[in-house]
Amino acid sequence: MQIRKLGQSALLVPAVGMGTWRTFDIRGNGATANARRVVDNAIAAGITFFDSSPMYGEAERVLSLTLKGRRSAVQIATKVWADTASQGWAQSRLSLLYFEGLIDLYQIHNLLNWQEHLGMIERLQEAGKVLAIGATHYSSLSFLELRRVMESERISSIQIPYNVEQREVEKDILPLAADLGLGVVIMRPFGGGSQLRRPPAESELAPLAPFGVTTWPQALLKWILSDPRCHTAIPATSNSEHVLENAAAGNPPWFGEEERKYVLRLAGK
Repeated sequence: MQIRKLGQSALLVPAVGMGTWRTFDIRGNGATANARRVVDNAIAAGITFFDSSPMYGEAERVLSLTLKGRRSAVQIATKVWADTASQGWAQSRLSLLYFEGLIDLYQIHNLLNWQEHLGMIERLQEAGKVLAIGATHYSSLSFLELRRVMESERISSIQIPYNVEQREVEKDILPLAADLGLGVVIMRPFGGGSQLRRPPAESELAPLAPFGVTTWPQALLKWILSDPRCHTAIPATSNSEHVLENAAAGNPPWFGEEERKYVLRLAGK
C-alpha cells in the first residue's frame, strides 16, 4: 500500500510488505545483522512497507537500525498501544525518534483506548509527523467496534487478520472498507504459521505457475492480494531467502475466482 501525503488519502496498490512481530524482537549484534540482511533483501525485492509496534518488544528499535541511511526509501507503519493518553504520547515520541520524525501510517493497536489516541494521532498529523491514520484488531469479537471507528471517517486504513482459514472479515469488514475507500493491511496471512506446516505437493501447485507461484507461501499471499479489497499483506520472517519468495507474490497477474477456489481446496477448505 503506497501512502501519499494528501490528507488521509492513500494510493492503494496491492503489494507484499513485511511485519516485525516476534522476528524483530531480538537483541545482540548477530541477530541484528541477520535482521539487516532480511531488510536488505526485502528492499531489493521491492518491499517498501514495514509494520511494527511498541507491543513487539525490541522490534521498532531493531527496524530503525536496519533502515539507517535509507528511511526515506520506505514506508513505516507503527502503532500506539497504551492504556493512558500520557503513555500514548510517550510512545509516539519514541517511535518518531526511531523513524526520523515521520510515521507514514500510525495505527491504534487493537483499538486500545482508541478515543484518546485517535485525537493524539490527529494532532501529530496536523503537525506533519504522521501521514495516514489507521486502526487494528485481531479478534472478530471486536469487529463491531472496529466498524464504528471505520464509519467515523477519521481513519484511512485498517489492519485485520485474513487468510484461508480465518475469513470472518469477508462478511462485513472488507465490504465496508471497500465502500469507504479504506486501505486494508492484512496481518497473519499464514495464520500464525499453521498453514505452512503441511504444504501441497509441487505437482498440486503446478496449475498456479502461470501466476508466478512456485511455493505454498506465495499461493497463500497471492490468494489474499487477489481480493481487490486487500492492499498489503505483511508476513514476518527472519529468513532472508523467504522474504524474496514472499515479495514475488506481490506482482501480477492476480488469481481469478477459480484460482482462489483452487487454493482453498488445496488448503482443505
